[in-house]
Amino acid sequence: MTVSALIMAGGKGTRMNSPEEKPLIKICNKPVIDYVFNAIKNAEKIDNIYVAVTQRTPNTAKYIEKFQTKIVITPGNNYVSDMGYATKTLKLGKFIAIAADLPLITGKILDKIVERYENCGKPALTVAIPIETKIKMGMSVEYSFKMDDKDVVPTGINVIDGKKQYGDKWLDQDIFLLDYPELAININTPKELQIAQTLLANRK
Repeated sequence: MTVSALIMAGGKGTRMNSPEEKPLIKICNKPVIDYVFNAIKNAEKIDNIYVAVTQRTPNTAKYIEKFQTKIVITPGNNYVSDMGYATKTLKLGKFIAIAADLPLITGKILDKIVERYENCGKPALTVAIPIETKIKMGMSVEYSFKMDDKDVVPTGINVIDGKKQYGDKWLDQDIFLLDYPELAININTPKELQIAQTLLANRK
């Protein structure tokens, strides 16, 4: 099974204190959204790529025209609502939604997530990481929830059957807990940007 990918790129990134839109913030001289695009292209289980932007990210919409992918402008209310809007507008079937600020994500990890979705038997899947890993990597935590008495944090990656997704309501879902540092790194603050730059420089 292959799925489509929906990159969620509507966040302005106000906590970054940067004039640049969040998806275009550069890490090692490359916009963060480029890393997400490259990971998706390297995934064997993903075919089409779509990008959801908002009125807050017009430069991002213009920038990603070079990728020759379909863009949808969502209302910008919140992540879940915008995902639902994009699902309906694009008439998506099964797809993987990915936040645009995950610079260390890889195609192999995305394939692993899609494979788990194939076998979970539920219409939706949320990828989470232990809160301890987020904290260990120096990342901030905005939201966490309990899973088998453990505190875990959503990574910004979900797999959904768009034909069963209606509006902004969550479907019955499986939780896939992956303790991967690559999933812990997202960019919300200047400190997190510096951590990502250091890790990517070491990887290279």
